[in-house]
Amino acid sequence: MGKDTVFSNKSTLNIGGNLLSLTKPVVMGILNLTPDSFFDGGQHNNEKEALKKASQLLKNGADMIDVGGYSSRPDAIDISTEEEIKRITPTIKNIKSEFPESIISVDTFRAAVAEAAVNAGADIINDISGGTLDDKMFDTVAQLQVPYILMHMKGTPQSMQKETDYDDLLLDIIDFFQKSLSNLHEKGVKDIILDPGFGFAKTVHQNYVLLKNLHYFDSLGLPLLVGISRKSMIYKELNIEPSEALNGTTVLNTMALMNGAKILRVHDVKEAVEAVKLFNLTYN
Repeated sequence: MGKDTVFSNKSTLNIGGNLLSLTKPVVMGILNLTPDSFFDGGQHNNEKEALKKASQLLKNGADMIDVGGYSSRPDAIDISTEEEIKRITPTIKNIKSEFPESIISVDTFRAAVAEAAVNAGADIINDISGGTLDDKMFDTVAQLQVPYILMHMKGTPQSMQKETDYDDLLLDIIDFFQKSLSNLHEKGVKDIILDPGFGFAKTVHQNYVLLKNLHYFDSLGLPLLVGISRKSMIYKELNIEPSEALNGTTVLNTMALMNGAKILRVHDVKEAVEAVKLFNLTYN
């Protein structure tokens, strides 16, 4: 039995009744509507600039856009639920109005924000906390019946850098996924994507252990999202700034694709799309 047939991997997502194939990897473009994100904070936090950025992401080949209004960088400022909703809902409505066929993900760990975003037109909920920061999240996802990105993180964005102790990194993460998946399945959530959470309660070394061992999560039979774009695991190790970390991002994205990633979450869509195309020419 070949490696790719050992597990019955889910290879489609139901996006509002339309099936998105993940047989080949896809690219998720990042649209931060925050003043304080680590790389592009403040660049798109008005409606005109946000729509312009969304247009550029789609033009460059993004299969989906991840809209976020809460910075999850280490030591980020905590904002209210109301402020987060106020930041994201106008832009989601504008993108859906201008680009009706676009697929929008909302990057939030708050159930109320997720619900407001989906009501505004978002198609996917991307939860960096995997349900740990809002006990209403799983019920909300089940009620909304949209795909859910389940990410592993310990603590909060403000405390996660101190939460890097594990009995066994890979076993602890897969245990977290298994327990969360059991809960989600009981509630009737059908479309789930896994994100091991690079940089979230992980040391630089742990990030590279995760990257090397992505196939470890194949046993769960779900698509993997990898978000390593311009992160400190790249620029700190190369002694450069985030603005100089595109080459390193492309290298690690390619490794992620070779190790089974189905969704690349990136700031730089054009380069990621090119990496996926060359990967497909080689392996698909």
